Amino acid sequence: MPEVRARRVYEPADPSDGRRVLVDRLWPRGLSREKAHLDEWLKAVAPSDELRRWYGHDPARFAEFTRRYEAELGDPDRAEALRQLREQARSGPVTLLTATKDLDRSEAAVLAQRLSSES
Repeated sequence: MPEVRARRVYEPADPSDGRRVLVDRLWPRGLSREKAHLDEWLKAVAPSDELRRWYGHDPARFAEFTRRYEAELGDPDRAEALRQLREQARSGPVTLLTATKDLDRSEAAVLAQRLSSES
């Protein structure tokens, strides 16, 4: 089973992170590229701007956000980015990074759950 986890990009990198992939559409505020310690910034897998703005990190909207985001992951560009993540996870640990404060209700959490549950 793939080892995929979600973490905040502002947390220090850990050797157990494996490949570190930022999955946000926007660059995190106040963070330099050097301090981020990224292997990749995969904007293509992020939710659309429209969905991101609608959600607004409102916990009451998370279930609907998840449903809509899962539907967006079927779009060709996002599906290709998801395939890339799936391949990376087969090769070793992958840590999906996001700037959001509510990690459990983020696109990184949705992606980590999806990738971890795939066989």
